Amino acid sequence: MKLLQVLWTLMRAMCHATVGYWIIKVRFPRTSQADQEESVSAWAQQMLQIVGIELVVVGTRPAAGPVLLVSNHISWLDILVIHAARHCRFVSKSDVKAWPLVGTFADGAGTLYVERESRRDAHRVVGQMAERLKVGDILAVFPEGTTGDGITLLHFHANLIQAAIEAAVPVQPVGLKFLDAATGDTSFAPSYVGNETLLGSIWRTLTAPA
Repeated sequence: MKLLQVLWTLMRAMCHATVGYWIIKVRFPRTSQADQEESVSAWAQQMLQIVGIELVVVGTRPAAGPVLLVSNHISWLDILVIHAARHCRFVSKSDVKAWPLVGTFADGAGTLYVERESRRDAHRVVGQMAERLKVGDILAVFPEGTTGDGITLLHFHANLIQAAIEAAVPVQPVGLKFLDAATGDTSFAPSYVGNETLLGSIWRTLTAPA
């Protein structure tokens, strides 16, 4: 029975992803920026509901930009969670753009791309971020540069935060944490650290106790 439930959830998630792809390719070219942002947040909220994750926001989410969100990084779910709470433009490594389907979603959400190994490109992206902040955007970065266990923070690569200094805008820290609904304890089901695989993380997330 549990396996059937997981397969049903996977099927619903795939259908929802297909709808998201259609929205980006067909509707976005004919809609305003504000409508696109609302669509991204609504789509992310619905995806979280499908995979059985309840979003709880503690504190005040930004009503509008400009602001730079600086978040810890735990899982592949993090971008969905933040988008569900408040649409923003993420800064991501450049190879994400070439990933099947994921790259389309990233483009549709207004992602900015950086070649992590290139200092020159990092400087370019900082300038691009500053320009977006100056026109009132909300940007988000994961300064750890990779996923952690959600308990301790990894070393910050703070060069992208320079954009907030150049644009003279506030920086808002974001702390992500996944909890077991039954016990209230930290849940490691969505973790995607070290040798863990994406498929394994997805499977643990879908089979975690509701």
